[in-house]
Amino acid sequence: MSAAVVCGIGTCLPERVVSNDDLAARLDTSDAWIRSRTGIARRRIVEPGTSTGDLAVAAGQAALDSAGHGADFVLLATTTPDRPCPATAPEVAHRLGLGEVPAMDVSAVCSGFVYAVTVARSLVASGTCARPLVIGAEVYTSIIDPLDRDTAVIFGDGAGAVVLREGGAAESGALRAVDLGSDGSGGELITVVAGGSRRPRADVELPRSQRYFRMQGRTVYRHAVHRMTASSRLALERAGWSPTSVRAFVGHQANQRILDAVGDRLGIGAPHRFGNIAEVGNTAAASIPLALADTAARDLVRPGERSLLTAFGGGLTWGSIALSWPAAVPVQRHLPVPAARRPAMVPAPASVPCQNGPRP
Repeated sequence: MSAAVVCGIGTCLPERVVSNDDLAARLDTSDAWIRSRTGIARRRIVEPGTSTGDLAVAAGQAALDSAGHGADFVLLATTTPDRPCPATAPEVAHRLGLGEVPAMDVSAVCSGFVYAVTVARSLVASGTCARPLVIGAEVYTSIIDPLDRDTAVIFGDGAGAVVLREGGAAESGALRAVDLGSDGSGGELITVVAGGSRRPRADVELPRSQRYFRMQGRTVYRHAVHRMTASSRLALERAGWSPTSVRAFVGHQANQRILDAVGDRLGIGAPHRFGNIAEVGNTAAASIPLALADTAARDLVRPGERSLLTAFGGGLTWGSIALSWPAAVPVQRHLPVPAARRPAMVPAPASVPCQNGPRP
């Protein structure tokens, strides 16, 4: 039985670290308040001139290095593209030296990486491509109000990526089952009101609250716990696994209390729950691949062990993936030169041609 298999993992985090004390110096908050409500101690922030595409290129290259080969399709999950038009993924593919491979952005907010991996899995199964590169990258600080205590303390910037290939269902890193869902009736719970066709950002009369990211925290908490728990159960059921057999639970790093609540409801013990929210904060679509890479780098899970990824985000959207833990060794690359100072072309590895149909 064939399956899509994770064969490469890469990350990129900005060098600048912003602690809770740094934020407390300008906001009505404290380190104790932030830690108790979110589990976050510090986060990474990009320097001016650095874009989501810059982070995506670095993380994508790291994943390709980890896999040891190129890619023939690029999917970029992000809420903070370099510009409204065109999509960021084609430029990322170009800068990676992948030639004229298909490339597209996936917009599902914090669930974006799970959505993108699910799409990539289907592309491999259909024979459309052989080695898709899936990247989650965000510069969330570009849409956060620096004066809003409720959001400024939560989010950070970063990127993570994986490479998939066709393989056997018994292999380490094989994706065994997925679940996705959405509920558009909750779209106003997590939103940036301005910037689209409904309310263009050029409208100078827009109040500050509509120009930045806003979230109804308490309501989102309830939805996140319910949706991630239910979705996880469905994915595990489709894989034929019980929650108690899971040895690695990696949830979207939104809030430590949410992660603990989901783990408790699923019956997955604390020793089998992994994450890095304390060190990087909530990085939205980059959250799961960053946590996956951090756990793998610390060699905390044996390859092949039953694992679960789950996420919840704006839309509302949610999704879960049951997989065996990958054997890939993660690679971390440094942030590239900001766009304003980089050369037009960046040398990169040779591409793998896309196959638009069944593979021989």
